[in-house]
Amino acid sequence: MTVTERPIDPLLDPDDVDRATADSTPPAGRRPNPGRRFLNKWSRSIHVYASMVALVITLFFGLTGLTLNHPDWTFGDAVDVTTESGTLGVTTTMDDGSVDFLSVSEFARDELGVSGSVDSFDLVNGEGSIVYKNPGYSADLFFDVETGTYDLTVEQQGWVAVLNDLHKGRDAGNSWSWLIDLSAGFLVVISITGLVMQFFLKRRRRSAFITAGVGAAVVVALAWWALR
Repeated sequence: MTVTERPIDPLLDPDDVDRATADSTPPAGRRPNPGRRFLNKWSRSIHVYASMVALVITLFFGLTGLTLNHPDWTFGDAVDVTTESGTLGVTTTMDDGSVDFLSVSEFARDELGVSGSVDSFDLVNGEGSIVYKNPGYSADLFFDVETGTYDLTVEQQGWVAVLNDLHKGRDAGNSWSWLIDLSAGFLVVISITGLVMQFFLKRRRRSAFITAGVGAAVVVALAWWALR
């Protein structure tokens, strides 16, 4: 009778490899559990590849989490504020007398160099306003509907503030919002598969779950202390 050796998972550490080698031949009358082997194999594969896919974005959110928690870490970046006044080169009203915010906004983008998405627009006492937002950037345009004169204030923050706004998803658009959701999903998958993997590492299983329990207790204790 020929016994086929079970292939050794390269993700195991040396101690686990030795154990797996020693146990590669199941005892007589004992059949390997296919469901257990399937779960072990796929939890490892998913954990590894999900970690690789999410590597850059995980590093990004980790580093920007530090800069968010320490707002004084500007690394020498200063806020650049510029102001400008003039007269709009477009008609501010349409034929029905309503304010043509679209034409004014396109003029601001093409001629005044404004960027970002329109966050809000309004008309108060004959003065129109359009606010533009982007991560680390804001532009406020105020204009007189009758005369067409305008005042523009642009605030451009440093690269740290830009990264912090991206971390929070502030003024970053729908595509970045989807990326944040996807990143959160990857982190959940990595955490769950990491726990599942510990069930199959007999030598380290007990210490691993004790460590996880201690870590969870520390987090809960710190959260409770912060909410006092």
